[in-house]
This record gives sequence, structure tokens and C-alpha cells, in this order.
Amino acid sequence: MQLNLDGYDHLKLTRTGTVLTVAFDRPERYNAFNPAMHHALARLLVDLAYDEETRVVVLTGAGRAFSAGGDMSAERTTPESFAREAIDGRNIVQGLLDCEKPIICRLNGDAIGLGATIALLCDVVVAADTARIADPHVKMGLVAGDGGVVIWPALVGPMRAKYYLLTGDMVAAPEAQSLGLITRAVPAEALDATVAAVVDKLVAGAPLAIRFTKRSINAFMKAQAALQFDLSLGYEGVTILSEDHEEAKAAFLAKRKPQFRGR
Repeated sequence: MQLNLDGYDHLKLTRTGTVLTVAFDRPERYNAFNPAMHHALARLLVDLAYDEETRVVVLTGAGRAFSAGGDMSAERTTPESFAREAIDGRNIVQGLLDCEKPIICRLNGDAIGLGATIALLCDVVVAADTARIADPHVKMGLVAGDGGVVIWPALVGPMRAKYYLLTGDMVAAPEAQSLGLITRAVPAEALDATVAAVVDKLVAGAPLAIRFTKRSINAFMKAQAALQFDLSLGYEGVTILSEDHEEAKAAFLAKRKPQFRGR
């Protein structure tokens, strides 16, 4: 199958030889996910399995950010809309774990919430040292149900993961490297050269060996996802309909601190 490079809303796809670069393309919203972009990424990750032209995928963001996560300016979520988005959410997490092509995250800027989950589920994460990573679902009155509870403990262990997921604190790229959260943090001006060097190594590598090695490593995280993902997603569904979440959204838009009441 040949990918239609223009067929995915808010994703900019470019091909150079056997390398496919995918850029989140809502720079005016810091590449925050709306339903169309959410669905497009889920569909792309499924389609990549049938794309014989691509050997390596580079995932990045247009503009200053990698992705600010969910778009907080979106309309109130209903049970029906959450159910639809849950299908795409599961396909994104499973798609990143199932995709047998190596995915390199070019972390050009901040990765927040879902943006952080997507970045950390990539196979190699090279970040500009000015980038930051956080999963602040709790600050929005939400459970980190889009994969954060799967990938953070797998990378940094349960104790550290609980701190960052329960507080929503930011992690600067150099600290993220020292924690084992990402592969490398480099000066911003060296980001493209560093990513290109990794791409060259993977393109020159043995495709079958790389594919099956990735599959073998990801078997552990797929098992963890099977245990945790649906549970955390269900809990997120509960909290997304809560008064606390609506208060957090209102406070975010008004640039004030939320007043949570536990309901």
C-alpha cells in the first residue's frame, strides 16, 4: 500500500527515500490534539503496518512545541464523544507499540499529556535541551488514561512515575535523560544532526533484525498495556465528566488556579 501523504488531518507527512517524517501540524495551538488530529494519528499508525516504502519514521511537531496534549478549548466531552475518542486513544497506544518500523521522536519542544505519552512510546527520543516533558492530567482533574500510567512506570519505575503523574511536574530534557525517560538531550542547534545520525544507522541496519528486536522488547509493554490501559481509560472517562475537570478547564482558560472539590 502507498500512503496518501495528504490524507491525514493536521499531520504533515514528508518522505525522503525510505524515511517518513510525520509532523503534528497545529502550530497555532501548540499541536494540541482535537478529535480530527487524534483520529488521523490513530489511522496513520494502522496504515503504516501496510506501507512497504517506509523503513524509519521520524515523529515531530511543527513550530515551537512537540504537542501540548489535549486541546483544552474543545467543547465539553459527552459519554458518546469520549467513547469515540477512546477507540482512537487505544489505537494510538497500541499502534505505537505494534508498529514494527522504528519510530524516532524528534522532540523539538514541550511534550505535555498525550503529547508526552506519544513521545515516550517512540523507540528513540532525541530532545532539544530546551524541551520539557510532563503529564499534568491530575492538574486538569483527570486520570492519566491515555497511556501515561503504562509508559512512565516502564521507563523510570513506579516510585518516580507516581511522583510525576501525581504532581504533573515538568521534567526538563537533560533531567529526563538522566532519569532514563528519553534517549538523549542535545543542544537545540544539534537536534537535526543528531536525529539524522540515528536515522542513518537504522536505515543501514538489517530490517528484519530491527523489526523483530523491537517486537520482542515491546512485548513487555504490550503486556503492561493490556493490564492497565483500559482500567486507566475507564477512570479517565469518570473524571472527564466530573465537576473538577470542568473547573480545571475554566481555570485554565481564565489563567487562574482551580478550586477542586472532589466531585
